[in-house]
Amino acid sequence: MSAPLFARRLDGVRIAYDVLPGESPILLVHGFASTAAATWGATGWATFLTDAGRGVITPDLRGHGRSDGPTEAADYAPRQMAADLVAVLDDLLLDQVDVIAYSLGSRVAAALTRLAPERVRRVVLGGAGPIEHFTSWDPAAVERFITDGELPDDPTIAAVLGAAMNGGADRPALLACVQGMRGSVLDVPAGIPRLYVAGSADPIPEGVAELARTVGAEYVGLPGRTHMNALGAREFKQAALDFLA
Repeated sequence: MSAPLFARRLDGVRIAYDVLPGESPILLVHGFASTAAATWGATGWATFLTDAGRGVITPDLRGHGRSDGPTEAADYAPRQMAADLVAVLDDLLLDQVDVIAYSLGSRVAAALTRLAPERVRRVVLGGAGPIEHFTSWDPAAVERFITDGELPDDPTIAAVLGAAMNGGADRPALLACVQGMRGSVLDVPAGIPRLYVAGSADPIPEGVAELARTVGAEYVGLPGRTHMNALGAREFKQAALDFLA
């Protein structure tokens, strides 16, 4: 793999990203405690999209992968995370792109549509719904688990954060991200077409089908798919590609 490119924010934070050539580039935004390579490379998304002739841009969110990881909660406010994506587009001299995002990345992508609506043509939001689940996590339990390794009572915290920490993730950055993105919304301006996608066996995007109906957006459910394996579904990939065509 070639060395990553870096977009630099005015505060000095560097955002790593890769580009695969093709027409009408698509910006892919990964989720919490993951990386672009794990989310979009290992699941076949990048290959699928480039085989269809589309270009691909895959940034690592701040605090993840090869990007810088500031450690203050304010550094991970949705607007800051979205501004990182704007910096990547500016670095590539791209006025507008389509966006596909997953899990927490969907909330970052939604924040991008609010911060810079003119930069997004269409957006696919996968694995996320109207409920922001960090708000249900005990902040003290999260901090003790990340800093001291004390197992929380909530198995979801242990599962999500444990896997990331075992994989060598930046622990202070993970904690700051949980704190900064806590309570973030999935709101998208009415003028931007959007597609919601969720696995039927995934509790995280609870309520997303109703949300799609309420805002007049398209929705695709993936039968039997969980939060972890929905990404690999060919139905997801094809639905996204068709929607962005």
